[in-house]
Amino acid sequence: PFTAHPVDPASGARTFGGLQRRLTASNGHATESAPGLPRTLSGEWLPPTSFSRRRRTRPVSYRSQFKQKYMVESAWTKGGRCTQRHITPDQGVVTSLHLTPKYIVVALDNAKIHVYDTNGDNQKTLQGHVMGVWAMVPWDDILVSGGCDREVRVWNMATGAGIHLLRGHTSTVRCLKMSDRNTAISGSRDTTLRIWDLATGTCRNVLVGHQASVRCLAIHGDLVVSGSYDTTARIWSISQGRCLRTLSGHFSQIYAIAFDGRRIATGSLDTSVRIWDPHSGQCHAILQGHTSLVGQLQMRDDTLVTGGSDGSVRVWSLTKMAPIHRLAAHDNSVTSLQFDKTRIVSGGSDGRVKVWNLQTGQLLRELSTPAEAVWRVAFEDEKAVIMASRSNRTVMEVWSFSPPPEDYDDTAIGSALSTPGISSVDDRELAVPTRRRTLCSVPPPQIPLGNDSDALMPDAPS
Repeated sequence: PFTAHPVDPASGARTFGGLQRRLTASNGHATESAPGLPRTLSGEWLPPTSFSRRRRTRPVSYRSQFKQKYMVESAWTKGGRCTQRHITPDQGVVTSLHLTPKYIVVALDNAKIHVYDTNGDNQKTLQGHVMGVWAMVPWDDILVSGGCDREVRVWNMATGAGIHLLRGHTSTVRCLKMSDRNTAISGSRDTTLRIWDLATGTCRNVLVGHQASVRCLAIHGDLVVSGSYDTTARIWSISQGRCLRTLSGHFSQIYAIAFDGRRIATGSLDTSVRIWDPHSGQCHAILQGHTSLVGQLQMRDDTLVTGGSDGSVRVWSLTKMAPIHRLAAHDNSVTSLQFDKTRIVSGGSDGRVKVWNLQTGQLLRELSTPAEAVWRVAFEDEKAVIMASRSNRTVMEVWSFSPPPEDYDDTAIGSALSTPGISSVDDRELAVPTRRRTLCSVPPPQIPLGNDSDALMPDAPS
């Protein structure tokens, strides 16, 4: 169709390269001649969209790919744009956030789960839990959630409908993982893990062994590793439904765990991080440096990044079992942490979101303006989602670092490479305050050490 063509100021007719369109009243088809425009083999005129410079079907050249990557990296450093700032009707605390290729999913301690598209639009609210939602995990259109009502619920995020209500736990469900589309594993304050068949809505196995609350889970293949307030981690076989090894060594509760198939990392209230061999169950290293609870862990290749309630983010080499960077990231606890091959994004209870260079440890920028608290941050290559508290309201910000589609064309590559960054918003919107710190009017509450209750602990990860 001929759309969005410029209008000739003299005649008021739409034009395209001097072409004036005359549409018949009967069928709306174009009847004009179009000198100079290409024809099909049948003699019909080709529409402008088929030969415009923005051909979306042509292969993307190496130069275009290079330019796009350059512009995305520049946007992460200096540009980007906040494409959505959504003030939710909730005053609850965000306990979990997931950014998937199709959805932004937010769980809160007020029993609600909000599902958005990746632009932050088309909200659905999944209602069924009657108490705070403390854990959730998505898989394509499927979402599994659990919370203080002791129930595990399975949802279809495309329709917002509930699929299964899974009962069996006798206390709060604190963590959830999925090993495949039909298998979910839940950990609870009742000290057990349960393996659920999502196709039938039944419990396959109950894994018993921990002596206190199961706080965190990590999965690789057929193995699930659980971290507990009993100071141990356990390796379980999902298919066999039994414990293979117990990892003992921490002196206090385990709050975070990561597992890549070769190594297991555990973070504890005893301020240490331990690296374990999943095959032998032996502790390979004790990484010390944090001065408070280590509540955030992520492993990628041979790099481990940790975040603590001491406000620091630390980068470790898993080949040398030694620190690489110590980042004085936040004034209070690190509440959210994620990294990829180039950058680290951290959020803190001091209300700030910071972007760091993974290789150098350099602070690249503060993303958004300071809030009262940052609950969760999630990102992918060209998008980031921030859940924060502003004026006692829960606010979702969606940031885009994608270049405009028209800038992918090779003809503009020279101008792109000469531009240090891109920005599609007013500079005042992206302005970051100076290093002078502003104090919250209400100081964030401290972590009740060793408290195994359902009470919200803002400084500790959900």
